[in-house]
Amino acid sequence: MKIKVIAPIISDIFNKEMLEEFSAYASSETKVAVANLSYGPASVESEYDEALCIPNFLEKAKEAEAEGYDGVISNCFGDPGVKPAREILDIPVIGPCEASLLITSSLAKSFSVVTVLPNVVTMIENISKTTGVSEKLASVRYVNIPVLEVHEKDRLKAALYEEMVKAIEQDHAHALVLGCTGFMGVAAELQAKLKDNGYDVPVIDPAFAATKMVETLVSMGVKQSRLTYMTPPSKQRVMN
Repeated sequence: MKIKVIAPIISDIFNKEMLEEFSAYASSETKVAVANLSYGPASVESEYDEALCIPNFLEKAKEAEAEGYDGVISNCFGDPGVKPAREILDIPVIGPCEASLLITSSLAKSFSVVTVLPNVVTMIENISKTTGVSEKLASVRYVNIPVLEVHEKDRLKAALYEEMVKAIEQDHAHALVLGCTGFMGVAAELQAKLKDNGYDVPVIDPAFAATKMVETLVSMGVKQSRLTYMTPPSKQRVMN
């Protein structure tokens, strides 16, 4: 099985860690490759950024299918380009947010997402609605750390833990989701720290969730429904 992880940003600062993390999450038989955009935003932290990243993401996703990859992951918690890519690809296309919310909703009656900035709170709330789990969403909290600074792990973990405790105590969350795919390599440590302090709740890593979901769909031999994600009508489309 071959999985292509496409970071819908032009920055490559996460590439090494992405390859290491996704390869660790995947089964030993799965080959993982990562890619960035050739043009678009340096990070995705708004609807505007998301709109800018989608055209080249779709091009990269089509290339991945042509190269023989069995599935594609849009490596951003906003799931940019996932729905249009499902219309034009015949392989599974997975978004980390959707995958995380579906998995978490099966583990607890309520959950909170802890993300980067206030700019993306509404975006995540909207995905919870389209995914059908909004009634279980207790809150979307943020650490106020931009995406391009989440590599500062000690600062990140301290901020995440603080907001997670607030989500449990104030928002009555019974499970937690890391709301950025840049929050790599911290879920297990945070889950253990919470348990040590009396909060025995799952902490879901969106990259891990997306990896396992795409592997499952490929193994099952299924992809997106053509009754939901219909092939776009043939017409002239001018692209720069």
